[in-house]
Amino acid sequence: MNPSLSFFYFLSFLTILSALMVILSRNPIHSVLYLILTFFTLSGHYILLNAQFLAAVNIIVYAGAIMVLFLFVIMFLNIKQDHEEARTNISKIAGAIVGGTVFVILFGAYRKSVVPSYDPNQFDSQVGMIESLGQLLFRDYLLPFELASILLLVAMVGAVMLGKREIGERHF
Repeated sequence: MNPSLSFFYFLSFLTILSALMVILSRNPIHSVLYLILTFFTLSGHYILLNAQFLAAVNIIVYAGAIMVLFLFVIMFLNIKQDHEEARTNISKIAGAIVGGTVFVILFGAYRKSVVPSYDPNQFDSQVGMIESLGQLLFRDYLLPFELASILLLVAMVGAVMLGKREIGERHF
């Protein structure tokens, strides 16, 4: 068996297992830690697909910054198991209906999808590299890229203005 194929199967098994543990874990801290493991295994898949930049960004942004934010929010909320309300039967039924609907939609999309055949003569080794991504981003998608940066800047300024307190204002 090809070593990269066995590594793919190992990463796939670990990804599915850690994603299931995110859902099945009762402790929110453990769920976040399993989510970090899921992000790392997905980065391994990106490396197998020759997208090293995407793997690095996934680790830095998601497994790093976003997970620190999730952990901060969970610890800030101080969720206790004792105060957790019992789930009613209506919420369990609604969750089962929503989950079933999502499953049917995903299965229908999977059934109608067409996977193109692999042609080794048309393989381009520079597809996931930083240089080709940068050229594509700044040549073909310059306007959406700049609009997204302006949107993020406006959101950051708005968050600072909302968080700024005036002198004499009460803290809740």
